[in-house]
Amino acid sequence: MFSVLFPGQGSQSVGMVKDLYENFDYIQDIFNEADNALNFPLKKIIFEGPKELLNETENTQPAIFLASYSIFSVIKKETSFDITKANFFAGHSLGEYSALACSNVINFIDTIKLLKIRGKAMQNSVPKNEGGMIAVLGEDINKIHDILENNKKKFKCFLANDNSNGQVVISGRINELEKLIIELKKTNIKNIKLPVSAPFHCELMNPATMIMIEKLNDIKFSSPNNAIVSNVTAEPTNNPNELKKLLIEQIEKPVRWRESILNMIKKGNKNFIEIGPGKVLSGLVKRIDRNVNLIQVNNIDDLKNLDEI
Repeated sequence: MFSVLFPGQGSQSVGMVKDLYENFDYIQDIFNEADNALNFPLKKIIFEGPKELLNETENTQPAIFLASYSIFSVIKKETSFDITKANFFAGHSLGEYSALACSNVINFIDTIKLLKIRGKAMQNSVPKNEGGMIAVLGEDINKIHDILENNKKKFKCFLANDNSNGQVVISGRINELEKLIIELKKTNIKNIKLPVSAPFHCELMNPATMIMIEKLNDIKFSSPNNAIVSNVTAEPTNNPNELKKLLIEQIEKPVRWRESILNMIKKGNKNFIEIGPGKVLSGLVKRIDRNVNLIQVNNIDDLKNLDEI
């Protein structure tokens, strides 16, 4: 048994999957399809940068999806490993769109267009430099939840990601997050500001939800080839109507990644394949359970790692 994981924002890097592009004509075709669908030079930004432009949310989201989808396509065409036999697909935030596209729930063109819109809508939900996120390290999620609840008259911040044991991400307006940081310092709880310019996965994203409801309602969702583990529920589903509903809810609801991984492990999955740029998700999974088997595939050389599953 194995599960496939698709990364979210923060995994991107200039030049990602360039070796796949240079070696396989069909990957060049996929990149050209993306540029044509968006009427935008995404390929140029991915391969040439600058980093600041790639890191803009409306570019990052379709770029990471394009990289993940390309890797998935190469695994299917160039190896004897049957990636479609995975018990579960799961993606972190925008990675859930990668999971849906690779499981044939949404087609490639619709997915990349949706992510361009989603990225822009999320970025614009709060004025620039007014919102942000912090990672709180080394504490139990219940303690962080209590701090937020007990201080909600002082500041309003939101639990955005339950990533792993000892890593919780909080969203909010910058001035509210500053008050939270003061509170955390009182008990020596470590925290770091994340390099994002919007407070994702909380109620401040409601304008983005309104936009995505309209856009997603126009998209046909098919039954997945693989059960999709939702960020919202941390549980698998094969129901296309439920997948669409959960994708809308995902914009404002916390990403329950730790629970998602634990639930896959409880169902007998001890092997995880991270498909996409970077190794962020593998690092989180290791913190959740050190006894699982983890491999990453993000370039041609990594294809041999599939022999370990």
